[in-house]
Amino acid sequence: MNGAMTGKNEFEQVYFLSEIVGIKVFWGDRKIGKLADFLIVDKDKIAEVTHFYVSRPFGDPSLLIPWEKIRSISFKGILVDIEDLKKYEAAPPENSILLKDYILDKKVLDIEGREVEMVYDVRMVIRNQKFYISGVDLSRYGFFRRIGLKGFANFIHGLAFSIGARSLYSEKLTGFANFLYGLANKVKDKTLPWTYIQPLPEQLSGFKGDVKLKVLKEKLAEMPPVDLADILEELDHDQRVTLFDQLDPKHASDTLEEIDPNVQRALVSSLKKEKVARLIDDMTPGQAADILSVLPFSEAHAILKLLKSEHAAKVKAILEKQDEKVLHYATMDILKFPQDKTTAAALDDYQKTAKGKNVIMYLYVVDEQDRILGIIDLKELLLADDDTPLRNVMIDQIISLNPDSTLKEASAMFARYGFRALPIIDDQRKILGVVLYRDVMNLKHRFVE
Repeated sequence: MNGAMTGKNEFEQVYFLSEIVGIKVFWGDRKIGKLADFLIVDKDKIAEVTHFYVSRPFGDPSLLIPWEKIRSISFKGILVDIEDLKKYEAAPPENSILLKDYILDKKVLDIEGREVEMVYDVRMVIRNQKFYISGVDLSRYGFFRRIGLKGFANFIHGLAFSIGARSLYSEKLTGFANFLYGLANKVKDKTLPWTYIQPLPEQLSGFKGDVKLKVLKEKLAEMPPVDLADILEELDHDQRVTLFDQLDPKHASDTLEEIDPNVQRALVSSLKKEKVARLIDDMTPGQAADILSVLPFSEAHAILKLLKSEHAAKVKAILEKQDEKVLHYATMDILKFPQDKTTAAALDDYQKTAKGKNVIMYLYVVDEQDRILGIIDLKELLLADDDTPLRNVMIDQIISLNPDSTLKEASAMFARYGFRALPIIDDQRKILGVVLYRDVMNLKHRFVE
């Protein structure tokens, strides 16, 4: 059991099935049984634990305890938070998926039915308060861990590294070092992400078949970039970098554009800057700017220096344009109304005043000092009763920009909320202008032709 940082900088707790199956389960100070297995739901890219299956001594009925009732997990035991035992006495439903029973020791076949490996262990993670199955361990390391020889596997790794370092200075040790490296490679960690695993059969009831892969690893290079990006996002960081390094430059470039920005940042930071520059040189200036904009300034600047000069100039211009103040793109040709005006009166005025205005889908409710009080979508105005005052129709929780907001920040705000226009408001809540979706989003990737 250990903790790890994910690509999105959130803490995740990592477990292996072999390390926690058989652990004692406690209800307060009382031992109530041992963890026998997990009930899981297969969610294609990842599987989720729904219940802990607890076996009990002396012929007492087994327990099915929901994940939400698990307070803590450690080598000392699993602590549950339940009202009473009777409520959770049950056997696994007939078609439920039991992780240990149905996955462990199964052969892993490729999509053409050829045997690849054996499942020796299962990797599990707690992330965002959910308990997931992230992969199956096919390594001899997993086998040694399972039979209690994890220390032996670690010893082989450490010795191989030590001898390998010394072999740089002594040719006599090279052969022995190669032998140790070969042994270490056989026992090293090799976890296959759940993404590769085909959905398990729905009618299990004593599943005795083999676990099948969805796709051969060597065929990943043939996948569309958007699908490959989905798979890369599910891998752990080292697996992601290893796989990405194997793609040809054009495929890697196209795939990088499709990856989530948080994952992009971690991935690009782990690649050689020369390689990143080659990939970015294959992109349009707008696409390249999107990639570099998620990186720290020093990294982005270093990569810019490696790009072709003409391409670098265009990318740099876009990055600089993204820092331009959005206030320069705002309009004051908007509809403003007092809060006491009725909807019928506002609609009557709307027909007279909307002509020539740039923003007509929203009405801005203001006070005597022109401070914003709320916003009304035109559709809501049309649905409201005629004599209802605008203060009872408006939304007073206002999503807005400030005078220092940049085009990049406005673009992110539009992408997040989907509004057709956003007001720019100062510290006194006065409207300084309204910026339209089309005026910001149509600039993206078109700052430099």
